[in-house]
Amino acid sequence: MTDETKSFFFNLLDTPSPTGFEAPGQRVWADYVRDHADAVDADEYGTAWATLHGADDDGPTLMLDAHVDEIGFMVRHITDEGFIYVTRIGGSDRAIARGLRVRVLGDDGPVTGVVGNTAIHIRDTKNEKVPEVHELFVDVGAENKDGVHENGIRVGHPMVFDVAPTELSDTRITARAIDNRLGGFIIAQVLKRLSDDPPAWTVQGANSVQEEIGGHGASMITHRLQPDAAVAFDVTHATDSPGIDSTKHGQVKMGEGPAITHGTSTHPQVVQRLMQVAEQEDIPLQHEPSDRRTGTDTDSIFKSRSGVPSGLVSVPLRYMHSTVEVVDTEDIEQCVQLLTAFARSLAPNDEFGVSL
Repeated sequence: MTDETKSFFFNLLDTPSPTGFEAPGQRVWADYVRDHADAVDADEYGTAWATLHGADDDGPTLMLDAHVDEIGFMVRHITDEGFIYVTRIGGSDRAIARGLRVRVLGDDGPVTGVVGNTAIHIRDTKNEKVPEVHELFVDVGAENKDGVHENGIRVGHPMVFDVAPTELSDTRITARAIDNRLGGFIIAQVLKRLSDDPPAWTVQGANSVQEEIGGHGASMITHRLQPDAAVAFDVTHATDSPGIDSTKHGQVKMGEGPAITHGTSTHPQVVQRLMQVAEQEDIPLQHEPSDRRTGTDTDSIFKSRSGVPSGLVSVPLRYMHSTVEVVDTEDIEQCVQLLTAFARSLAPNDEFGVSL
């Protein structure tokens, strides 16, 4: 990863974009991809997409999708004493919240706060349990409710954990929101590499909103763009850290390449083409089953209109939905290579269907 691409990636990771409030992250993404696409647009709910025209403007279209939104919390109640009680945005982990800094995205800009954590000396540790979400409170240093309002904060404002991205080693990065700002980063790099010599198919890279609460942005953008095929990008659980039973959760390891999903919303022929391209390009692949749903934007994409042949490629991630998510840059690079080669493999007359 070059210094330029790392700077873009870290900027994406550090820009708060909780579900329903994704515009800041979309602006960072759009500013970057604009140099590598023929057009950049956004829909009414904030999903952004970049278009790179193929050799034939009337030819088939491939949609690459990721989601820009991240989990977080939202102001539910402000006490007379100036403490803020919260509700969740998406699947935020209440078990890790206490004792961490947050950025409250108020009307007058970000406000730093802390999730209160009573000192171990004076709390009942014998009967201690994970706090319920409604028991979490945020302290922004205000002396009363008026002080909170003076900071531009009201009920309904979102917040994210205040954790900056950091390098653990030459190839490993830790941050919040790698799920799934990483997908938008990968799509941006694919568009950049394709732009020098556009493929036969038109490629539209979508950075969708509201995945963490049901894939709504992907549903809307797929209906709008009507692609002939699609590949979604997300992260998947790396199961190579302590305490994870591979008989229950499968075996996916960091540093051993992207994972491809089989079953349910993924299309067998798209999956097969991805596997063929990976073999041709000497890109290692890992494999995952999907028994009912993938839990990603793929579930919204494939069933649009009369059906969109879809694939799902994921990058192994440790400690998902935490402030210390960890990813390997070699897995990222292999994912970029795979999707760039997949787009170039598509011929004008290629179709993904089922023969009877």
